[in-house]
Amino acid sequence: MKEAEIIAQLAKIFAIPQSDRANSRIIMGIGDDGAVVAPSPHNWVITTDMAVEGVHFQQGWSSAYEIGGKITSANLADIFAMGATPHHLVVALSLTGNESMNWISELAMGMNEEAQSVGAFIVGGDIARGAQITIAMTAVGEVDKPILRSGARAGDQIVLSGLPGWSCAGLYLLSNRVAVGNLRNKRSAERALAQFRAPDVRYADAIAMAVAHSLCDISDGLLAQGQQMAQASSAKFDIDSGKLSSHPEFEELKKLADEVGADIWDWVCAGGEDHVFLATGVNIPGFDIGIVKEAKTGLAGIELQGITKAPKGFTHFS
Repeated sequence: MKEAEIIAQLAKIFAIPQSDRANSRIIMGIGDDGAVVAPSPHNWVITTDMAVEGVHFQQGWSSAYEIGGKITSANLADIFAMGATPHHLVVALSLTGNESMNWISELAMGMNEEAQSVGAFIVGGDIARGAQITIAMTAVGEVDKPILRSGARAGDQIVLSGLPGWSCAGLYLLSNRVAVGNLRNKRSAERALAQFRAPDVRYADAIAMAVAHSLCDISDGLLAQGQQMAQASSAKFDIDSGKLSSHPEFEELKKLADEVGADIWDWVCAGGEDHVFLATGVNIPGFDIGIVKEAKTGLAGIELQGITKAPKGFTHFS
């Protein structure tokens, strides 16, 4: 394959239907030195994510289509977590040269379909050869008033849009080569694998949470990003493990964890890539897990009530 052939195939997949051009304000998409988008009266929100083979995905675990959808959903979730609406994305891709055109096309289709599911469009990018597959994506959205992590106030409810931990459970099963077909909780295991390979990001939940005082996509884990929100807000986040364990899905996930010898709290509190939304505010939709309190000077942070062993999760740098 030649680079020009790959770019031509990607341009075909990412082509923007004529009917969508006016609403998307795209003047020039793929095919020039840069995309051209008409200006907007709103504030821009810009975010970027990177997926590296062997760190964020493995071809033996996920299809190209799943990989493409997963990196795209990570970017879109961050835009929605700012209370914004995503519009445009660009992708930088390094390939080893051993991929088939079919694999590359499936990767692009996974990206494109996830983007277009929320009315966003991929308008450009770059491609290069490298030692491993690396996907870097940047998303651009618009918002009048962004919802920041620093907006939490004493007395706010702390709510989740869903129960985190499913994606982490899937990674655990794959990493430990668990024979899913032999498990008593096979159905739950299959759900966990599906959520790891292609997280079901409920963007509508973030839209419904637009009345929140603070909002975050907890792709790096509930405790890690709850800590970031609490510190940004100079507040104390008091999270009740009893409330977390009363979530309708908790018992199902716990049965799976118990069967495979995992700690449910590692999955729920320290697992990532579920793209569940964490919010604080008053009368906001979601599952109530605690309350925001005033923090004494220098003591802003998160406290998980009812758990004696600190949950362990993945970090890029120790």
